Amino acid sequence: MKIGFIGLGNMGGPMAANLAAAGHDVTGFDMAEVKVEGVTMAPSGAEAAKDADVVITMLPNGQILRSVADEIIPAMKAGAAFVDCSTVDVDSARAVAEQAAVAGLLPVDAPVSGGIGGAAGGTLTFMAGGSAEAFEKAKPLFDIMGQKAVHCGDAGAGQAAKICNNMILGVTMIATCEAFALADKLGLDRQKMFDVVSTSSGYSWTMNAYCPAPGVGPQSPADNDYKPGFAAELMLKDLRLSQQAADSADADTPMGQLAQALYAQFVENEDGMGMDFSAMLPRFEKRSRD
Repeated sequence: MKIGFIGLGNMGGPMAANLAAAGHDVTGFDMAEVKVEGVTMAPSGAEAAKDADVVITMLPNGQILRSVADEIIPAMKAGAAFVDCSTVDVDSARAVAEQAAVAGLLPVDAPVSGGIGGAAGGTLTFMAGGSAEAFEKAKPLFDIMGQKAVHCGDAGAGQAAKICNNMILGVTMIATCEAFALADKLGLDRQKMFDVVSTSSGYSWTMNAYCPAPGVGPQSPADNDYKPGFAAELMLKDLRLSQQAADSADADTPMGQLAQALYAQFVENEDGMGMDFSAMLPRFEKRSRD
């Protein structure tokens, strides 16, 4: 299959490399000068998209997605799939999907979960929105880049699923970090805390698979000085998207709102920029109740 891939950063680069390693003809474009094994670089997004059976984008935000869509949609051939794997606002995802459909393309919004490690290892989860036909065309590529792909519904449904998932993730990470900080001040050993919570009603992904306490549970960024697997500023971006969506849908999400405020404080006014989102634990360790 001939694939155009636009956005070859920490996530897009490994994803494109996995497609090339699987034998696909991949042409890429990125604003930065990058080299990706097996990928032929094009001078523009339009050139990368030209004659491709599937074009995949992995971009920072909805505004950039809309701009790239304006450039590449006229260059794409009718019947090609336009698969956006960025995490953006639902309104942008739906607007670009409509634009692509009018041009005779098969749009899919398919944000991912799994981080840089999942992109490199081909173990991402894709949350896809779009028609059944569009999803089926993209699914063989999802199977190369990831371990699971879920067709969540019509255009925008993939972004909705990602936003809701990461709102849960942000809220539960804060709760997990708060609990460890409280356990410390109550004199409870961290390993004992983990042994109890990880096998009882406090069980969660943030505790069991991504424990924020160094030396406790499986290996995680906490064991590497909180160098990011998923950066705190990216969590803040996703929480802001969740609250933007909540405003649009008139949904009451007080915990999501509070999580956004806490990550904003951590990233913008403290030392959270460039740290993993689990570095909330040392933040809470330093703080008192006042």
